[in-house]
Order: sequence, then structure tokens, then C-alpha cells
Amino acid sequence: MVQADTDSQSGTPQSRRRLPAFAHRIKAATAAFADFLVPPACLACREPVAGHDTICATCWSTVSFIRPPLCDRLGIPMPFDTGEATMISARAAAHPPPYDRARAAAAFDGVVREMILQFKYGDTHNARKLFGRWLASAGADLIREADVIVPVPMHRGRLLARRFNQSAILARELSRVSSKRYAPSLIIRQRATTSQVGLSAQQRRRNLAGAFATPPRRHTSIKGRNVLLIDDVITTGTTLNACTRTLRRAGAARIDCLAIAMVTDDSAVTL
Repeated sequence: MVQADTDSQSGTPQSRRRLPAFAHRIKAATAAFADFLVPPACLACREPVAGHDTICATCWSTVSFIRPPLCDRLGIPMPFDTGEATMISARAAAHPPPYDRARAAAAFDGVVREMILQFKYGDTHNARKLFGRWLASAGADLIREADVIVPVPMHRGRLLARRFNQSAILARELSRVSSKRYAPSLIIRQRATTSQVGLSAQQRRRNLAGAFATPPRRHTSIKGRNVLLIDDVITTGTTLNACTRTLRRAGAARIDCLAIAMVTDDSAVTL
């Protein structure tokens, strides 16, 4: 009887110990061949970079990442840290949002704006993994407390025309990296609306009146849950407000909102 070679200390067959190293070499060789066929390029400017799913140092340096100190409710930058556990901006104090908290990874300008417009209208989703990492970083506290991740829904007519919901792509990617449950059917867009582009805040509210609903059969999945709403850009907050009120009526305990980008200057609302 032939006895397999074993590690003298652990007793583990050497062939079994060799397998992970062999698999790693195969994976590395496959990745190198893929890079040869499709060299990694910056997702924004297409300049060569060291790895896939990222942007170059030049583009990265132009991104206006939103960092603390932040308004706890709206997620907008604060001029200074007050030292308090919870900081509320003047805007949030004057007009409290219906949701509990909002966060975004970056300001909606420059490179980020161009990448999101390409992601949303250009049917190019190469930035999905990068955006997923940005969402996970910007919304770490929100994700930790969330029970379900829910995308802002798209009306089925527009979904058929566009063939994808960018918010759903982001929510699914965030679910993958965070291991939180992805629940796209908890809220639906029951009424088609005109495009929000170019509308004032008041026009946006009228446009979305009665647009969202929660299917009655889903109420048990919503009641008492902490919901994390995902969108691509927070502009006036009108869409998130409408979704939040709909989920509140269905019994959601907490509703937080997370997006790739946020319009921090009201005069820049162009999406």
C-alpha cells in the first residue's frame, strides 16, 4: 500500500497543500491573459491603469468625495465639526426630510457626473464594481443597520425602453459586497412620470405624486424593517422623499438613503 507524502508537523498530505497554490497560479495566469486581451483602462478617461474597475490618479484627484463633518440627516458637508454626536444643518432643521439619513460618495460634478451620465444613459456599466465600493464606503453606518437594500424603482414602460434600472444595478452590487438582502420588489413605480430633468423642486413633487406604491403582499416584509434606499444621484431629494413616504405607510421602521453622488449646490440641479 502506497502512503501519501505528509507534512511532518501537520500530517496534511503534501498534494492537498499544493492545490491552493496551484489554483492561485492558474487564477493569476488567467487574469494576466485577460489583461493582455483587454488591458485595464481608467473608467473615466480610458488612460491605462494598473488594474480593472478603477480610475486613474489624475481623475481620482478631481473627484470631490463627501467626507465628514456631515449633516446627520441630509449627508451634506458641514463647514466645521461642532463636536456633537449628531450634527444637523440649517437646511435639515428648517425642512426635515421624511427619511432618517442620507449619504452620498461624492459631489455630482466633473468626472463623477460624466461617469454617472454614461452609466445611466449610455448603457455602459463598467463602473458598477467601483460604484459598489464607493457606496459601501460612504454608507458603512447605514449598511450596518439595514435589513434590506431596495433600489428606487423604475416604471415597467421605461424599464422596457431602457432595458435596465441603474439604481437596481447599484443596489444589487452593494448587496453582493455587503451580503445584505437585495429586495427590489418591496416598492414599485405604479404610474409613469415625465422626466425629472430640468424640473423645479415643486414640479418634481407634482410629477411624482402617487407614482410609488408597496404591493400589499410585501407589507409583511417591510413592517418593522430598516430599509436602505439606493439611487444614483440625490438632487432635490424629491424621489427619495416620495419613496420614503410610501415605505412609511407600509410600516418600515427606519429608512436611510444612499447614492453615488449628491447635488450639494441647489443651482446645479440639472439631472
